[in-house]
Amino acid sequence: MLRTYGRFALRRTGHALVVVLLAYLFTFFVLSILPGDPISSILRTPDAGFTEDDIARIVAYYDLDQPWWVQLGSSLGRFVVGDLGVSLRSNLPVGALVLDALGSTLSLAAAALLVAVVLAVAIAYGTQFLPPRFSQGVLRSLPSLFLSVPNFVIGLLLIHVFAFGLGLFSMIDTETPWGTFFAAVALGIPVSAQLAEVLIASLDHESRQEYVAVARSRGLRQGALFARHLVKPSALPTVTVLALIVGELLGGALITEAIFGRVGIGTLVEQAVAGQDLPVLQAVVSLAAIVFVVVNLLADLTYPLLDPRVSIGSRSTAVATRPEPAPLLREEVSIV
Repeated sequence: MLRTYGRFALRRTGHALVVVLLAYLFTFFVLSILPGDPISSILRTPDAGFTEDDIARIVAYYDLDQPWWVQLGSSLGRFVVGDLGVSLRSNLPVGALVLDALGSTLSLAAAALLVAVVLAVAIAYGTQFLPPRFSQGVLRSLPSLFLSVPNFVIGLLLIHVFAFGLGLFSMIDTETPWGTFFAAVALGIPVSAQLAEVLIASLDHESRQEYVAVARSRGLRQGALFARHLVKPSALPTVTVLALIVGELLGGALITEAIFGRVGIGTLVEQAVAGQDLPVLQAVVSLAAIVFVVVNLLADLTYPLLDPRVSIGSRSTAVATRPEPAPLLREEVSIV
């Protein structure tokens, strides 16, 4: 089993590397292979402040005087070793600029993901164990409400109430714990809707299984029933959705940073677009592709660990066979 899982992990890792490479190639062709030598035209603007010698060195660094396949080869070579180039506006290494901005964005995205998971689990738990008038009405309608309200609207409401009204954080310095928390809430609420919908549907399916009825007949408490028998079989589709919403988290983080005045990747992208700083844009797009691919790779590798029924053979990576009777049910049958 361990050897089979190792081959499966290596195969999925290889697929992920191919996807990252294709994403970088696509970004390179879109941003770099354009008529008119855009980098040189940007450098020669009066406000750039570069001399002809500086421009010649930058053109030679990016191989702009060479055919496109030579430019692609040198660009891939730099990318593989972690050299993302030099910013055309600040004349600083792009890698340093991205790393300086990445910490704030990752902390916001991680906090938002935590808020989304906690909120989705709380809603799903309530739909299973609270009285029907709450679980069937209010709670089941919350995901639709969360999904219909954009995160910038939620962010503006939170700023109005908790920043200007209650003074829990200041818009001058939103990097404080309270500022990060409310920014994460604004970003996490819409994301939690998709998680909650999938988790509720999975829990509804699992709660109708016979082994759950047997567990209830033995007097198992609601919390133990939820944690021991419902969460794990319901986690597989939830992990799938969780991996897919990473792109939404990254995109929403850019908007949330602009609303809350946080300095992160969103600010870097805004400045790069305004200044047509192509190396920075290429680095950010490539980084987003890497993060998305890595998260989905981790989700693929987690499937067999969550559910042993998932096949990890050469032709299938996430195909579940017919489930065996639950251990609790088999125990009751043997007793009878």
